[in-house]
Amino acid sequence: MRVSTRQQHPLHLQVTRTNNGKFLVSPNSQEPAQQAASEEAPVSPGLFPSCEPVPPAHQGPTILGDRFLLLGPAEGSTLYRCVDVTTGTQLVAKALSVAERGGEALFQAHQRLEDTGAASPVAGVVEAPRGRRYLLLEGHHGDLHAYVRARRRLREPEARRLFKQIARAVAACHENGVVLRDLKLRKFVFADEARTRLRLESLEDAVIVDEQDDKLTDRRGCPAYVAPEVLRSGRAYSGQAADIWSLGVLLYTMLVGRYPFNDAEHASLFAKISRGQFAVPEGLSPRAQCLVRSLLRKDPSERPCAEDVLRHPWLSRPLRVPRTSGRSANDQLVPESGVAHQD
Repeated sequence: MRVSTRQQHPLHLQVTRTNNGKFLVSPNSQEPAQQAASEEAPVSPGLFPSCEPVPPAHQGPTILGDRFLLLGPAEGSTLYRCVDVTTGTQLVAKALSVAERGGEALFQAHQRLEDTGAASPVAGVVEAPRGRRYLLLEGHHGDLHAYVRARRRLREPEARRLFKQIARAVAACHENGVVLRDLKLRKFVFADEARTRLRLESLEDAVIVDEQDDKLTDRRGCPAYVAPEVLRSGRAYSGQAADIWSLGVLLYTMLVGRYPFNDAEHASLFAKISRGQFAVPEGLSPRAQCLVRSLLRKDPSERPCAEDVLRHPWLSRPLRVPRTSGRSANDQLVPESGVAHQD
């Protein structure tokens, strides 16, 4: 097995090695990513995938391209841990099959965001037996879901600092025509050991949209984070507005330590989301409460765009935090597995 340097393969992508040793992917314009995304079959609201899918078991370490050691799956992710045996650099690998839909969109999304810092940079593409390919991404130092869960919730100064980076990443995605569709805490990882810089780990489930039309009809995402309009069968919805709703769920969970909508059964959970009724703890500052409510507006047209989120007073003005903040003994903690109904 050798590392691809320049090859035209069935995913309609061209892989080129650059002077700095990275392998960049250039799409073949004959098959746009929008077509690949639109071919996905709609998913019934009752059949949403698990919030944190678990990858299939990996049969021991594997050497890719005579250089990369593929280790076991990352916790709560479809990605694999990987290491460059020549440098010791920690990487993350995403397995792709030749027939996988959305593979081209995944490459294009990462390519569009290559210079923005919003997502993990592409480190390479390697070939594997049985028609498998692995997209290699730069490693990280843990994900935000585990970080919030370990602390039960984040205090406003830290939540504000991290959420501002999250909002910037989402704004960069939307500015470059990328709708995330599966926006959640675990999507964001720390780029440094000090855990001060966040970025998107992978753009799985992302779709490329036209600058003037971000309408989608498929229903994908984590049940706890899905927007009300996504649950309406057969109706097109704004992909960017749905991302903003998920952004609101993410912020609420960071500040409160539990999801705004929760139920053991998906049907009941979706009913609560469709009603759009939730409670914001009074312990949060008025500006934080205001931002959460603006992001979680039931009507998508009333939600701010990603750029406007960054202009909200909670992010753009000096922080004012109440001296005391309490939590109920009945508050549900962020679940270990990320599934909406587990404690």
